[in-house]
Amino acid sequence: MRLLNGKDLADYIKERQAKQVRTLRQEHGITPKLAIVVTIDHPVTNVYMRMKARYGADIDVAVDVHRVSQSEVSELLNKLSLDDNVHAIIVQLPLEDLSETDRIVNLVAPEKDVDGLGSNPPFEPATAMAILWLLSGYNIDLVGKDVLLVGRGKLVGAPLEKLLIASGITPNVADKETLDLKAETLKADVIITATGVHGVIQPDMLKPGAVVVDAGVASEGGKTVGDIAPEVYTERDDLTITPVKGGVGPLTVCALFDNVIRAAERQSELRSTKS
Repeated sequence: MRLLNGKDLADYIKERQAKQVRTLRQEHGITPKLAIVVTIDHPVTNVYMRMKARYGADIDVAVDVHRVSQSEVSELLNKLSLDDNVHAIIVQLPLEDLSETDRIVNLVAPEKDVDGLGSNPPFEPATAMAILWLLSGYNIDLVGKDVLLVGRGKLVGAPLEKLLIASGITPNVADKETLDLKAETLKADVIITATGVHGVIQPDMLKPGAVVVDAGVASEGGKTVGDIAPEVYTERDDLTITPVKGGVGPLTVCALFDNVIRAAERQSELRSTKS
């Protein structure tokens, strides 16, 4: 079994980002700041909040967490969007009222929408980018391969499908309407899954030598788990696969902070133009 270890790649990226932040601070007097708006208290959400705060501290990016009720979100996002000291904003999903998601994410100023969730974002969604970084980092070429996306969610599946098509790769997509998921997965050379349903990918659902990327996140018994059943790791040693921990997650945080730094750099360029 070959493991796609995102943490190893993330360490190199973090070094480069720390240098970029140092340059912004020393040469332009800008300390990049990310504001995270949270409306629910959830174990998975809290794990990611801690990861982002810790990563920001490591590369000297300020991370402010705003915990508010959903009724307060609109006013807060308008305020943060107008604050020149805030370079990047993310609305941590899911919200209390899922029907409000599109309206609320579009309240974020486009130049600060580092999650790329608004209708016209200048940044690519972090998890989708992280998956492409991971595959590229391990020299996995998708050209000519049967690529299957399992899940078409707003955060991962949908934006990743767009990125792949833009790069000349047309993936197949399986979602809730797919009648026979196993039939689809057995045909795929590369499977990228992001359903949030633990164990949806079983050992007998994968063709020999397949590449499997797990970007699904769920909570089970107080633990963060993915889409791949634990038996896949014990019964299938012929796969190239993300590990239980340290696969897509570390690179997702990297990709997010890449967007944060780019947002701060753009503000630095605007200041230079105005002066």
